[in-house]
Amino acid sequence: MGKFLPLVIFVVLAWFLYDGLGRDTKKIPSPLIGKTFPNLMVEDFQTGNKYNLHDRLKGKVSLVNVWASWCVTCRAEHQMLKDIARMSSVQMVGINYKDTKKEGKRFLKILGNPFDFIVFDDKGELGLELGVYATPETFLVDKNGVIQFKRIGELTPRIWQTKILPLINQLQK
Repeated sequence: MGKFLPLVIFVVLAWFLYDGLGRDTKKIPSPLIGKTFPNLMVEDFQTGNKYNLHDRLKGKVSLVNVWASWCVTCRAEHQMLKDIARMSSVQMVGINYKDTKKEGKRFLKILGNPFDFIVFDDKGELGLELGVYATPETFLVDKNGVIQFKRIGELTPRIWQTKILPLINQLQK
């Protein structure tokens, strides 16, 4: 039996490695689906005024996008967000995450601003409540402020058409 122990250990480790490599990390299930969006006092990116975020989300279907000027994928995704803002009636909410206002404003000046309003989350407190671990992350929130969908990574036309838009249409009925 002692001769086979290294072989058994190797097979078990190889199976775990194979199984882990085959998983799509963007399909990690979120424990927040079906839960109310965090109810925090937040700072407006443009004005610096404080407001209760939950109040701004209630009554509207909202696409909430966590972004940062230093995020390369956020830059790649930005045109898609502008297209969504132009062709959809969903409320677009940005969360400027662990960034500076100066760099965030520069980013928006160069690429355009698709958001109806932006939360300034320089310390990452809202991001922590949302379980953000990589930017961009996007949440779809229903009219009651409940999270219905979460996407980790870049929004693409395919994901918009097949996953998010049908859900928005269903939520807006």
